Amino acid sequence: MASLLISLVFGISISILVWVVYKIFAGVQEEDRTYLDILPSGFRLIWPLVRLFVEYFGPRISQEYRLKMQKKLKKAGADYAISPEQFLGGKIIGAIIGICFGVIVAVVVETGPILTVSMLGLLGYIYPSIWLNEISQKRAKEIFRALPFFLDIITLCVESGSNLSGGLKQSVDKGPDGPLKTEVNRMMREMRAGKSRAEALRAMADRVDMTAITSLVSSLIQAEKMGSNIGPVLRSNAEQRREERFQKAEKMAMEAPVKLLGPLVMFIFPNTFIVLFFLLMVKAVQEDIISWAPLVKGLAWPG
Repeated sequence: MASLLISLVFGISISILVWVVYKIFAGVQEEDRTYLDILPSGFRLIWPLVRLFVEYFGPRISQEYRLKMQKKLKKAGADYAISPEQFLGGKIIGAIIGICFGVIVAVVVETGPILTVSMLGLLGYIYPSIWLNEISQKRAKEIFRALPFFLDIITLCVESGSNLSGGLKQSVDKGPDGPLKTEVNRMMREMRAGKSRAEALRAMADRVDMTAITSLVSSLIQAEKMGSNIGPVLRSNAEQRREERFQKAEKMAMEAPVKLLGPLVMFIFPNTFIVLFFLLMVKAVQEDIISWAPLVKGLAWPG
């Protein structure tokens, strides 16, 4: 009778828990992602939990954090995929998953539970930020590499009689795929939506947050205000960007020997010395300079 009563209480408790969890998730509003970018793979796995966090804790996030994180997401090109609230939710959920995994590892391996749980929880929290920084750096490199080619296309169009908008359109049509093409295309959509050219250019410079783009936008806006020809401005910017790219490549080539010094000293040189020492020892034994007997006797197993 007692076991039946315990089973009944346990079943009722589980049912209530399932009902409560269902009601919590049922209260989350549906999100229309028709015009949004595809979610990153990591966020896709925990998306229901992220939406749950945003629904109940999103309004409590400060406006300062929203603006700061929105700028970082724009720089990484992820502002149409996730919002600042969703990004913070991903960090919190990642920390919770890391803590749970740390508890399992601490129980199985029988190590220090506090240190293991803390390290894995911290890793789960900071991993989204690491991922975002890597995406931003990769995107900035691709923009820096493609910028001279885009400027050449725009310059040729402007100097052949077209206007700046026509040059931008040709750069989107003829330019290689990449983040720069995406940003220029987005700027042109904003212009078609009613923004002025100067506002669209400033918005693009704010999203990319690169010195080269900011300098180019300032030069174009200044030339447009003064009514001067923008062809020479574009050509000088293209030459300057190409020179900067060449200098950066030259700098990386000069840094390569210094970066190779560490692996050489730690891995390659010791192995080379071991091989040479072994060959010298074999040669000395073959010419009876030294004998293997003392060495074998010294390495013999005791007893």
